[in-house]
Amino acid sequence: MSKILVTKPFQAPFEEITAEMQRAWDAEWLTNNGPLLKEFEAGLNEYLGTRECAVVSNGTVAIQVAMQALEVSGEVITTPFSYVATTSTIVWERCTPVFVDVDPKTFNIDPAQIEAAITPKTTAILATHVFGVPCDVDAIQTIADAHGLKVIYDAAHCFGTEINGESVLNYGDISTLSLHATKLMHSVEGGAIFVNDASTKVEEFGNQVSPLRYRVNRLRNFGHCGPEFFDGVGINAKNSEMHAAIGLVNLRYADEIMADRARQHKVYNEALAALELVMPEVPNNVRWNKSYYPVVFRDETEALYVKDGLEDLGILARRYFHPALNTLPYIDQPGHTPNAAHISTSILCLPLYFGLENETVARIGAEVARLCNECRS
Repeated sequence: MSKILVTKPFQAPFEEITAEMQRAWDAEWLTNNGPLLKEFEAGLNEYLGTRECAVVSNGTVAIQVAMQALEVSGEVITTPFSYVATTSTIVWERCTPVFVDVDPKTFNIDPAQIEAAITPKTTAILATHVFGVPCDVDAIQTIADAHGLKVIYDAAHCFGTEINGESVLNYGDISTLSLHATKLMHSVEGGAIFVNDASTKVEEFGNQVSPLRYRVNRLRNFGHCGPEFFDGVGINAKNSEMHAAIGLVNLRYADEIMADRARQHKVYNEALAALELVMPEVPNNVRWNKSYYPVVFRDETEALYVKDGLEDLGILARRYFHPALNTLPYIDQPGHTPNAAHISTSILCLPLYFGLENETVARIGAEVARLCNECRS
């Protein structure tokens, strides 16, 4: 019997993919911010209701460029419960991560603990909307405004999530999205930077863009502001026409993909209701994309018992996110984060991907329930 993976990439009909790739091939323009990539950026803005989207090579580079664009330095207040790229980027950019604990209900950074962590060296807050569930963006922005801090959201999981009918990507100075193959919406490899800058527009190659978007564009393309002119230091963070082609096609299926996630969530919820497992609490004003199915067990012993038992049946669950980022070997100041410690050691993400059938989801849920009850007896 084949294994049930924790995730699989969405695969649109191949003939649709090749048709878009053929357009790029015929145009003989395969990279360097070509027409398909620009169409993809415009398509993301239109679908999500965002303002200025810059597609880049991956979600990690998106955070790196965001930090450079906002001139972040010194200390950055951040979460210990996220994917490693959130912390490693801060360190990579020669800044110091300052960890505060997460809210045990949402799994997101706890705004109540941010203010006490601010020092004269603090320049930014880098928070993660964990599993696509939004942080308390209003509270975070109030703190940032009071102390003159920049706000970056690692919104890797947030395609399609909305707050009060507006994309969560419209919050913070910059929000970054992952378009990796494992994500709900993907371009195989890729990421996107969403700029929220209300400043007076500047001209760029005949277009009107915000000053922050102008800076992002320079940073992702070696500093080019023309074929022979440069404006500052940049890197190669561009993405290709081939990736954009896949992204354009997958975007056509976004509603269907999210509806399929919601279907599976409903089946899991019914199968696991009696266990009283902890899931992230989603505010009433949020439309959650349900990009993952995370559950927190009573403790690490129970989580590992379930994980090992599922693997014996060929069902793969993932300890996502584990370990807590403030326990990484290159971290000198871990802080005190008991909520993150408990969640990171006791969480599993159950299989969830496009096309996973109701019967299979129900069977996984039944096995989780059986294993939990065995462990508890």
